[in-house]
Amino acid sequence: MGFKVVEICAGGGGQALGLELAGFDHLAALEIDQHACATLRLNRPDWNVIEGDIHSFDGKPYRGSADLLAGGVPCPPFSIAGKQLGSDDERDLFPEALRLASEIQPRAVMLENVPGFASEKFKDYRTALIARFRRLGYQVEWRILNACDYGVPQLRPRFIMVALRKEDIEFFRWPDVREGRRMVGEVLADLIASNG
Repeated sequence: MGFKVVEICAGGGGQALGLELAGFDHLAALEIDQHACATLRLNRPDWNVIEGDIHSFDGKPYRGSADLLAGGVPCPPFSIAGKQLGSDDERDLFPEALRLASEIQPRAVMLENVPGFASEKFKDYRTALIARFRRLGYQVEWRILNACDYGVPQLRPRFIMVALRKEDIEFFRWPDVREGRRMVGEVLADLIASNG
């Protein structure tokens, strides 16, 4: 029996696929974009794909059944490519993730964002976010991880925050960096070769 996850801001399923490969079964995959939902439904017809706004999503029905709340909340409020409005940006969904963590009360929460969220500019925001998770009974750790250090042929640094119940934090370990980076051609060699 695998672990159960409720995923918010699921997009087309990149993180969802990783969670599935890690042994998580989706209780729900919430996404607002209809095209992303169509992709999720096409690729995983048995999943509970919920097309809707996170502000209207009720987490209480998942209390007691979800081990993990996960999601890649929108990045523009914290991206160096944007205006970096943080909490003043209507797309800031960290407060909704906190609300859902409170409603669902999962054993763990994993949220992903751009490295800009780790900048000095958002230190007070991060500190307040972590404090709110602590009030909910979680211990919080965060790091910047780069996908290329874990076998993905792409430079993709991401802010990853993990919040676990106090009784579970001792079992958490950040993944070890893999030796040697892979190139796109190496990863796709079998597909390229199949075309003659």
